[in-house]
Amino acid sequence: MAYNIELADRVRERLSKVHDIEVEEKKMFSGLAFLVNGKMCINISHDNLMCRYNPELEDEVSEKTGFLPMMMRGKQLKDYCYVEPVGFQKPDDFEYWIKICLDYNSIAKASKKRKK
Repeated sequence: MAYNIELADRVRERLSKVHDIEVEEKKMFSGLAFLVNGKMCINISHDNLMCRYNPELEDEVSEKTGFLPMMMRGKQLKDYCYVEPVGFQKPDDFEYWIKICLDYNSIAKASKKRKK
């Protein structure tokens, strides 16, 4: 499970500044996921961010530097993307990605719980 520890610390620090949310860290998607209020919000995969955002923002986010579509079984997932480091090196760019993930988290549907 390879992920950039410094990037994980950066995300962790930023999320710690948000009041009234519960953050859980979980190893998933071959990286480290940050679940906010029980829903996958942002993930660190190697050196990239994996973001969950409102699919209505697809045109906007796809134009951002560092954007990579997330593909699963040959299809693009419209509310997830990867962002290469060039796309979040600047503090304002990093804040953009965190903000759209947090904004969507409040309306995103939670995954169904797996039976054990």
